[in-house]
Amino acid sequence: MAAMAARACGGAWRRGWQHGRGVPGPALSPFPRGQRAVACNARVEAVPAGKSGLAPWVPVVGLEIHAQISSNSKLFSGSQVQFAAPPNSLVSFFDASLPGTLPVLNRRCVEAAVMTGLALKCSINKKSLFDRKHYFYADLPAGYQITQQRVPIAVNGSLSYSLCIDSKMSQMVTKTVRIKQIQLEQDSGKSLHDDTRSQTLVDLNRAGVGLMEVVMEPDMCCGEEAAAAVRELQLILQTLGSSQAVMAEGQLRVDANVSVHHPGEPYGVRTEVKNINSIRFLAKAVDYEIQRQIEELENGGTILNETRAFDSKLGCTVPMRDKEGKQDYRFMPEPNLPPLILYDAKSLPANMNQQQVINIDWIHERLPDLPSVKREKLVEQYGILPEHSFALLNEDGLAEFYENVVKQTRMKPKRVIGWVLNNLLSYLKQHSLTVKESPVSSFLLADLLNLLEKKEISSTAAKQVLAELWKGEGKTPLEIVKEQKLQLLQDQKELEQICQAVIDRQENEVMAIKAGNLKVLNKLIGLVQRETQGRSNPVLVKQLLEKKLEVATREKPHK
Repeated sequence: MAAMAARACGGAWRRGWQHGRGVPGPALSPFPRGQRAVACNARVEAVPAGKSGLAPWVPVVGLEIHAQISSNSKLFSGSQVQFAAPPNSLVSFFDASLPGTLPVLNRRCVEAAVMTGLALKCSINKKSLFDRKHYFYADLPAGYQITQQRVPIAVNGSLSYSLCIDSKMSQMVTKTVRIKQIQLEQDSGKSLHDDTRSQTLVDLNRAGVGLMEVVMEPDMCCGEEAAAAVRELQLILQTLGSSQAVMAEGQLRVDANVSVHHPGEPYGVRTEVKNINSIRFLAKAVDYEIQRQIEELENGGTILNETRAFDSKLGCTVPMRDKEGKQDYRFMPEPNLPPLILYDAKSLPANMNQQQVINIDWIHERLPDLPSVKREKLVEQYGILPEHSFALLNEDGLAEFYENVVKQTRMKPKRVIGWVLNNLLSYLKQHSLTVKESPVSSFLLADLLNLLEKKEISSTAAKQVLAELWKGEGKTPLEIVKEQKLQLLQDQKELEQICQAVIDRQENEVMAIKAGNLKVLNKLIGLVQRETQGRSNPVLVKQLLEKKLEVATREKPHK
């Protein structure tokens, strides 16, 4: 329901029910019964007050995104990075914060942060600093985190993203969110709570893993916008290779800051929804939190500056801890790390060893095409719709699969896209498979579409062949066609007899067609297809039926 209420974002929210309506519904629904959130339009402005006389509300959403850097080792130690390794098996002396150990900065992590900053149109600071952020928790052995609070590696960027403003995915609007900064920092360990034994266990495998924190300005206004922005960032990170950004493995975690206020007034008190690990849950959490704050304020309550968590089972946010007494992290310069110095082509000294420095311009020249550029190329090169280009890029490897099919088949790209999205992708999603795990390769699908294009089989038969290919038995489309006798009927006389037999059995449909209802003709075509088990050419069948019905019409007066 939260996603429905935020279908087209950009403006203001408003309560659509009177005060004193009663107790809200159960927590399983993000919106209490009787409540209506006015969907936002493309303008960032408040809508007029409704019949209730209540002033409109403007929601404000900002995001802090932690992306795990794709690197073989941690940010300041040589420990290996591996998901789901045995607990505490990838912990160096530095990760465990043993006395006398010192940090050594990972070059790969710096390059990944620079690459990401350039892709997000950030200014790269040639001199950035590391700081200690002090707080005490069991999974932080040192009692502080090394981060970049004062002078981060990248600042002042932007991210453009698109979202649909109708349910048919045919109208899209592009929006931009400002990037405040990108900073390098350590990840903490992981606390594992064992309720049965009433104890908490600590796994330090994740401690010290390199993170990029991407801080987005509060330029969004609903869950759908937040989800679209994070999905675009995820695609960019995966395209760059700077992060695998697999949310299910904790490689991309989102904190959402949410507040509401009346137009013309200062921003309201914000709450922070921590560690959201799913784009779908992000949209639901933000929309629920917006509605919760509106309800609280209109009922005379106040919003606490607190940290909340999203309960995916209940579909609501729940309090974790309050932030009213602001925690003093006692930031201080990291004494064991010098300033991080980067160079560009102009500032690079002539006698400097290229292997010992990081050249911003060198990285910029090697940036791959970003998702937005890839979409434009797909639309321009193949003539597909913009929404199709989004669907291709949203699935890892699907765009490459589509292009490989187009190269190997005679079918037009506009027709190929239908088979890839409607048949291939739907099957993969139904069986929770990735494109790389597909039992049908691009070669096999192209081979099948070539048979269809040469009119050796019908589209119905092609779908039957595709169903057989999913079994992964190693057969080619042509072998399946011959085994199951799915070739198109070549004997036109036999096909004419079948068409005549269908006409003779469907007197009511024939009368309707003669009366001018030509849509009924599709039913007769379907019946012929059933008689031939999908082996007839629908176009030829239509021509034969039209011809026979016209003959029957002319012969009727002589009877």
